[in-house]
Amino acid sequence: MGTSVLSASVILDLVSRGGLGAVYQPIVALDENCVVGWEALARGPAGSELEAPARLFAAARQEGVERELDRACRRAALEGTAAAGLGPGHSLFLNVEPLTLDSGGVLDELGEESHQPALVVELTERALASRPSDVLAAVRWLRERGCRIALDDVGVDRRSLALMPFVAPDVIKLDAALTQERMEPVEAARVVNAVAAEAERSGAVVLAEGIETERHLLRALAMGATLGQGWLFGRPGPLPRGGLPDSGFELPSRAAGPESLGTPFERIADKRRLRRGDKRLLLALSRQLEQEAAAFEGEAVVISTFQEARFYTGKTRRHYERLASGAALVGALGVGLSSDPGRGVRGADIPTDDNLRGEWDVAVVGPHFAGAFVARDLGDHGADSDRRFDYFTTYDRELAVDAARTLLRRIVPNA
Repeated sequence: MGTSVLSASVILDLVSRGGLGAVYQPIVALDENCVVGWEALARGPAGSELEAPARLFAAARQEGVERELDRACRRAALEGTAAAGLGPGHSLFLNVEPLTLDSGGVLDELGEESHQPALVVELTERALASRPSDVLAAVRWLRERGCRIALDDVGVDRRSLALMPFVAPDVIKLDAALTQERMEPVEAARVVNAVAAEAERSGAVVLAEGIETERHLLRALAMGATLGQGWLFGRPGPLPRGGLPDSGFELPSRAAGPESLGTPFERIADKRRLRRGDKRLLLALSRQLEQEAAAFEGEAVVISTFQEARFYTGKTRRHYERLASGAALVGALGVGLSSDPGRGVRGADIPTDDNLRGEWDVAVVGPHFAGAFVARDLGDHGADSDRRFDYFTTYDRELAVDAARTLLRRIVPNA
């Protein structure tokens, strides 16, 4: 392909003249063997080198016009469902590129028509790991408008298991590698167990991708999937014309819930009995909690506050770099800390007037473990090791996730 084909003007020309389209793959309720929804898949001009979505989006990414392309693909998908008469009795699954999540009015063309299908927005762990603050804000925005959230490609990257609680998906999509037994049995069992635990806690629906044979179908059912997608049920193509009967199947839908404002101490201190201790004791408690993450092998989120950059010492930085080498996401926040406070560590500078400046917080969340250490400085003078804090530790999953989510909202996007 010549370089002219990859130019931004070519992509933008496709966007402006409506040269993009969509095909749709059915999603089936496995027990009833009936179609309950469709996933929209973007396509470039038929017969061209940009027809395949991977090539199309790679070209757009290379030229910096991915946002424009993503919006145009969503619009084409919605126009296709409207033309086919797909209504609220079915679900429409739409993919979203992480880059598009940094603008106000994410997916602002959605949720405006009462006759459109129920909308399910698919995100990946890549989106949350790279842009946690943006993704959490987008998820809330979408839920307020009645959209469901799906976490896509679960099983491909271990980070998805750690990040599931923060997205709180309505649908968990198991990657085809699991369905088609292309994953080591022990690793597959780890993923299936983590997904089952999350689905049981939250009521999320499990969808298995890549079902192409009866064996794959049996495998999907054994993994706890109630929805399925794959060539056994239909390849991507046009929607049936003339409308479809109501499937009678309704996906779960979470409310947006209260926004995670304030600090961890402000949000959850009144839910636990406070203790008082000096920094020596609290350092041991903090390190013990951090070490829990070391055994999770890529399936943990660790995020901490250090009040000020001077408390994030060289020794601490090296410790957090070691954690980051094996965790899904590791974050460090404090006054004067950069967005890159160590190799693999995500950072954030706390404003000097932020109440978070007075806190020392550590939150660790994994698929089968969650804990938080939350402390507030009492303002003592004297030796650093003698400084006292009001504090508590909790292993209540809901509280630990809330503490971590509150801090993730402050993490700036990767460059």
